Amino acid sequence: MTAKKMRADRGTTKDMARLTPVLRGLLASPSGNEDDPFDRVILTARTGRPAAGAKPTLKIDPPEGDVTSDEFHASLRGAIERYQKSHGTRPAQITVPGLGLLQVGKSAAAANRRLRNKVALVTGAAGAIGAGICRALLEGGCHVAATDIVQDNLDGLVNELKAGAKGRIIGLRMDVTDRESVAEAFARAIGEWGGIDLVVVNAGIAMVCPLLEMDPEAFRRLEQVNVEGTLLTLAEAGRCMKRQRTGGDIVLVSTKNVFAPGAQFGAYSATKAASHQLARIASLEFAPFGVRVNMVAPDAVFSDGSRKSGLWAEVGPSRMKARGLDEKGLEEYYRGRNLLKARVTATHVANAVLFFATRQTPTTGATIPVDGGLPDATPR
Repeated sequence: MTAKKMRADRGTTKDMARLTPVLRGLLASPSGNEDDPFDRVILTARTGRPAAGAKPTLKIDPPEGDVTSDEFHASLRGAIERYQKSHGTRPAQITVPGLGLLQVGKSAAAANRRLRNKVALVTGAAGAIGAGICRALLEGGCHVAATDIVQDNLDGLVNELKAGAKGRIIGLRMDVTDRESVAEAFARAIGEWGGIDLVVVNAGIAMVCPLLEMDPEAFRRLEQVNVEGTLLTLAEAGRCMKRQRTGGDIVLVSTKNVFAPGAQFGAYSATKAASHQLARIASLEFAPFGVRVNMVAPDAVFSDGSRKSGLWAEVGPSRMKARGLDEKGLEEYYRGRNLLKARVTATHVANAVLFFATRQTPTTGATIPVDGGLPDATPR
């Protein structure tokens, strides 16, 4: 593929990513559920000509200028309403000259599941917690764009999960510290299914180092991933959901260290606290367009099945050395320090994410501790 063709394809993807969330929002129908008021559709890009024997396609002009404007929104709504009046149904296919053909549908495989026809994007998906979250979302009926910076780990996760979720999971390499990488991953996820309804901000890194010995450059590395990465992901999620006008959910995987920091965990605790605060601010700023932003704060999660936590691969050896423990002993130490003497798993964290994603309560700006009960870490 030539460089010119690659640039053209990226341009088409970005144009469709601007347009399809607007269309998808307009094609949503009332659900009758006050907490989750929209029954969404999936928009799938097709190649070739419209299906033979199908009703005529709705043809619309490609977007120019601000797709979030009320004028643009009203023009598309009018086109859909005129089509429905003429044909007695909403369009099943939409063509956009110069951009392509969109198929409008719903997921039959995920019928009667609470997250049916919703699209999620998960950052840091190839780690232990991320994998558990992706699995739970797929089981709930969601379409999932799993993103991570390590391509091999991401490919392994997608291959593991796709057997039970045909057509509902894709893997996208994304560097959360790179604005263009974040925008491109969102655009590709939107190009796959038409929009995004749930974003799980999970990517993060850690290190162990006392303040007296800390290298500022090492601290900045954590700041770039944990803080700037959160900022870029929140902003891109907010832009997409604002275009859709059907609300949405963002869940940040925070940490108990925000409320109860640990010695030698200064860089991690401080940068995750900044990340947590950004999510709280997003809950204020995104509420006017129906987006809820909440946090889950787990204690140590060491693995998800055979998949080891990348974070604990980084910090575990020093924690074991400091306490004179082996790997099993360290896990038992963390289990023994909580009130319930519970082992915290990726599934537990995923269940907390699902609580918010399925809108069990009218809640935004809140934190669920997933730590077995740590009095010092109780949000306050």
